[in-house]
Amino acid sequence: MSKPESNNHIAVKAEKLTRRFGDFTAVNSIDLQVQKGEIFGFLGANGAGKTTAIRMLCGLLRPSEGEAWIEGLPVSKSAEKIKRRIGYMSQKFSLYNDLKVWENLEFYGGIYGLSKSEIESASDIMLARLQLAEYRNTMTVELPLGFKQRLALGCAIPHNPGIILLDEPTSGVDPIARRKFWDLIYELAESGTTIFVTTHYMDEAEYCSRVSIMVHGKIVALDTPRELKKQQKVTTMQDVFLKLVES
Repeated sequence: MSKPESNNHIAVKAEKLTRRFGDFTAVNSIDLQVQKGEIFGFLGANGAGKTTAIRMLCGLLRPSEGEAWIEGLPVSKSAEKIKRRIGYMSQKFSLYNDLKVWENLEFYGGIYGLSKSEIESASDIMLARLQLAEYRNTMTVELPLGFKQRLALGCAIPHNPGIILLDEPTSGVDPIARRKFWDLIYELAESGTTIFVTTHYMDEAEYCSRVSIMVHGKIVALDTPRELKKQQKVTTMQDVFLKLVES
């Protein structure tokens, strides 16, 4: 297999990345490159293979074939190093409801190997950045879903990773909370962080620098939202998706 190009601007790369479960192929030989500082949307309907792909990129699931690289590190050989370089927010929020907001931040800061002083500093910054300072001592179970979503993001990035992988982070959240969450994503991207986000909400594609569309484990389109709409001669990403699925 070829090595990734010597390009310091590539944050995430995949070549022929494949995952099978028995006779079922969940991810079918996908290729992609994501530039540093890019907001890259990984779109597809439920069951398209998005979560399986992102779990391989995080080093949580070994590919059946192919390879992926995170900041030049091969996932198959450097999974533990990669986990310390990325932030990962899973599809199902992995917060502890019986802990206070600050206690969740402290717990995840410890998982990422931060010292006590680093955790305290990171927690204060996160609470202010996520507009959760007044909920510092609130039990997590009492937070509205949109606030839990913000906290889950904060718990994924106390170590200031260069790459954040978000797996359907706005699923089940109301439109206003979704918009506020995307405001946070923009802030992170503007600071140079690479955002790799999976979603089945086609309108969220409009917020991305580029998007790929996945159907039955394969990437069937990859470009900017504007170019994809132009190519398919439609005005919305929803229509782009429907035309690609129907074809």
